[in-house]
Order: sequence, then structure tokens, then C-alpha cells
Amino acid sequence: MFEGRSIFLLLIFFSLAFSASGQKSKSQLQKEKQANLEKIKEVEKIIGETSTKKKNSVGELNALNQRIRVQENLITSIKGEIDFLDSEIVENNDIINALEDDLEKLKKEYIAMLYAAQKASNSTTRLTFLFSAKSFDQLIMRLRYMEQYGETRKLQADQIGKVQGELSGQVQVIRSRREEKNKLLTEMVTENGNLTNLKKKQNSLVRSLEREEKKLRKDLAETKKLVARLDKLIEDLIREEMERAARAKLADTETLSSSFEENKNKFTWPVSSGFVSQKFGRQNHPVLKGIVQQNNGVNIQTKENEKVKSIFEGEVRRVAFIQGLGSTVIIKHGEYLTVYAGLKEVFVRTGQKVVTNQEIGKIFSNPDGVSELRFQIFKNTTALDPQTWLKNM
Repeated sequence: MFEGRSIFLLLIFFSLAFSASGQKSKSQLQKEKQANLEKIKEVEKIIGETSTKKKNSVGELNALNQRIRVQENLITSIKGEIDFLDSEIVENNDIINALEDDLEKLKKEYIAMLYAAQKASNSTTRLTFLFSAKSFDQLIMRLRYMEQYGETRKLQADQIGKVQGELSGQVQVIRSRREEKNKLLTEMVTENGNLTNLKKKQNSLVRSLEREEKKLRKDLAETKKLVARLDKLIEDLIREEMERAARAKLADTETLSSSFEENKNKFTWPVSSGFVSQKFGRQNHPVLKGIVQQNNGVNIQTKENEKVKSIFEGEVRRVAFIQGLGSTVIIKHGEYLTVYAGLKEVFVRTGQKVVTNQEIGKIFSNPDGVSELRFQIFKNTTALDPQTWLKNM
């Protein structure tokens, strides 16, 4: 008799459990989608700045490549939401089917109880039932049984009402999920169309740049010379600092180094917006086939006039200017150095103590309209991959 009620309560429990666990995942998917939409706005601004100054630049291609990556991430987020809704719809359908079965059982039980109650409704039958008791205690027990039987019928009727209400609610939920899914499917079609257009633009830009191979090779050769000067500057400073540390045996070096190491994967980025346009290590040129570039850090393409910040407390050990590359600030953090190259303005001076996230300068934009920070981390003479030290951006 109480089987229907038990199934009903069990279904409600699982329904709430799925809702609670699923809501977090759904919320995470929505956050990811929103983050990708914000990144798209950011990259679109960078693309706009590069294409305004000069059409068909490597900087524009890097920004467009990033735009495509973010677009693909956005589509993945939307697909994740659709998959999540599909699983929710399946779960809701299962709940509805179970509730319908439960409701059918409850109704059958209730009809049987009504039939039994009707047979026992006339007073003669009731009295016969009561006075056929063989003792006073049995009489009292039969009276209580009749009362409980009536209460059970009432509870059964209430239970049917609750199951019907829950069934109606689940039907509304599934309608809502299907409407949400249809909107997301429409959104996904639109974003897939955007991705197709971006890839067409990418192919067109690559073909245009390939026709400018001579100029690209000349620009690359010039950049290599500038980077070599930067590498020499860093190398000389590292040698000086190691000699200085050996002479002075500074006590705070080890402490600051340990603090720096403890923050691995936690450092905020040196700029508030942007993307990695060239990764650490040996990287293929985005246009010139067979050309590999060595990068001792990462290049972060960002917006015009973006402020650059120190990722950790330390002391400014060098401020230098390289024509064509802009100014460079090098900050010492115990055994570690962070390098910020490509500034048009510098807000700090050699020997100055800086704190975490202190603004140290403003980004330089090259003639092509590309605003790019060259960011490096060294432990003594070893160049480290900054992306393994910085928080995900």
C-alpha cells in the first residue's frame, strides 16, 4: 500500500540530488562561455588596433589565430551546455516515466480501497464486524483498525495529489530545458558560421603574407638582431648578479627565492589583457615555412597603451633601451629574474624596490600597430617557461 509513496520519495530525493550536482556543472559551463565571450571582445579590439595601422601583418595573423582558438573554445562550451541539457532531459524523462508508473499504482490501490470501503459502508456490516469481536480488547482493536483504514485512504488521496503535482512540475521543467536547448542550438549554428568566416579570413591573410615573403624575412632578420641585443643584456646582468651574490652572500636571497618558488602557477599576468602570441622554446614561424624561432620567454600581444606590472616583489636591477624594441625592465627576486621588454614608458628606476602588481611601465606599439610584451623568467642562467609559472589567463 505504501509502495507508491516510497517510490515517490525516492524519486524526489534523486531529482534534487541530480539538480544540485548538475547545477554546479551547468554553472561552470556558463562561466566558461561567458569568459570566452569576454576574450573574444578583447581579441577583437587587438585585431582592430593592428589592422588600423597596417593591413596584413604577422601581428594581425597572430591575433586572428587567437580569435579562432577562442571561437573554437566558445563552440565547445556551447556544445557542453547542450550535452548537459540532453542528459538533464533524459533524467527528467526517466523521472516522468517513473512518476507515471507510481501514479498508476497509487490509483489502483486507491480504487481497491474505495471498493472495500463501499462494501463496508452500511451500518449493519460495521456493527456486525465490531460486535462479532470475541473480547473487549478485540473490539477496541477493530475500532482502531477502522479509524486507521479511513486515515490511510485520506493519505493515499493526498499522495496521489502530490505525485500529480510533481509530475506536472517535471513536465514544465522538461519543456523549459527543450526551449533552452533549441536556443543553444541556434546559437551554435551562428557561432559555427562565425568560425567558418574567421577561417576564410585566416586563409586569405596567410596567402597575402606569403606574397610578402621577402619583407617578412627582412623583418625577421631585424627582429633577431634586436632579440640578440636583449639576450646579451640579460646574459651580462645575470653574470654580474651571480658574481655579486657570490661576493656578498646575501642572506635574504634564499628567502625571496623560496617565496618566488611557492607562488609557481599563482602569479598574475604582467598585463591585464592579451594572449600568448609566441610560446616558450622553439616555435615555427606562423607564415614562413621551415623557419624556427627560439624564444627564451613568451610574447604577450595586448592592447595599445596597456600597463605592465611586476608579477612579484623584488628590486629593479636594470632599465635599458633598445632601439626598435623599446625599453626593458629587469627585476631581481632572489635567484630569479623577471624580464619585461617592449615598453615605451618606464615608471621605475634601477635600484628601486617594487611590490607585487606594481605598474612598472606602459607597452610599446610597433609601426604595424602590434603591442607586444616580451616576458621572461630566469633562475640564475636557466630560462624558464613563464606559462608554467603564471595563472591561467
